[in-house]
Amino acid sequence: MENFTFNSFTLQLEGLKVSKYSMYPVFLFFFFSYLFIMITNVGIVVLIFIDKSLHQPMYLLFCNLPVNDIVGNSIMMPRLLSDILQPPTEHFISYYECVVQAFTSHIFGTCSYTVLMIGLTIRLNRCRTLITNPYCDNPSLFKLSCESVVINNVYGLTFTVILFTGSIGSTVLTYTKITVVCLTSKNKSLNSKALKTCSTHLVVYLVMLIFGFIFLILHRFPHYSEYRKLSAILFHIVLGCLNPVIYGIQSAEIFRSLSKLFRSKKLTPLS
Repeated sequence: MENFTFNSFTLQLEGLKVSKYSMYPVFLFFFFSYLFIMITNVGIVVLIFIDKSLHQPMYLLFCNLPVNDIVGNSIMMPRLLSDILQPPTEHFISYYECVVQAFTSHIFGTCSYTVLMIGLTIRLNRCRTLITNPYCDNPSLFKLSCESVVINNVYGLTFTVILFTGSIGSTVLTYTKITVVCLTSKNKSLNSKALKTCSTHLVVYLVMLIFGFIFLILHRFPHYSEYRKLSAILFHIVLGCLNPVIYGIQSAEIFRSLSKLFRSKKLTPLS
């Protein structure tokens, strides 16, 4: 980390520290998680595309979630799986590839913020080559610089505070209004559906919030780097697995469409 090589275009990823005995179990866990994320999310996108009854604004908007999960995990997971099977001394990545990975890992959350944040990072000279993370993100990139990164830290933390405050505030306001409607309404069916939808959405939101907070906080404590790296990976994997299950399979319309698709394939005579 402290060997100074100014503006080197070859960087080293720190990666996960796994023993030779746990290497293959860890690899298989991440591989099957990635496989599940790809199959379920691609399946939902294809289902919405081919079923005309799902061509509604709500489901077209819903397509953003699986697309985000597919792209976000495809940027990180293949590289992570490859690095797990290689010695730590061979975890090299080019600077430009690292910037692209950092940009795409942030862009799906906050586009305009990402453009400015990456712009602030690229302006910095680099005197280090070790990425202290299993994949590239913006905080890891500006840690490569020996220049002052006060602007980056202030901008990043200010945006994070605004983002989380606005996000938590709007969520509390929305769920308060839904709760008031449910309490004043005597429609049991409506209340049950609202409760079911809100509780599942809240679970995903809380998981995202908790992992996001843990990741951001641990970036400020280098001695907890292994926990930070694990939380960063789980942030992608857990949300990538939860979203298709909660938003897709639990949706009555998508579930009916999926059942109809399987029944039609079952009834199709063999040629």
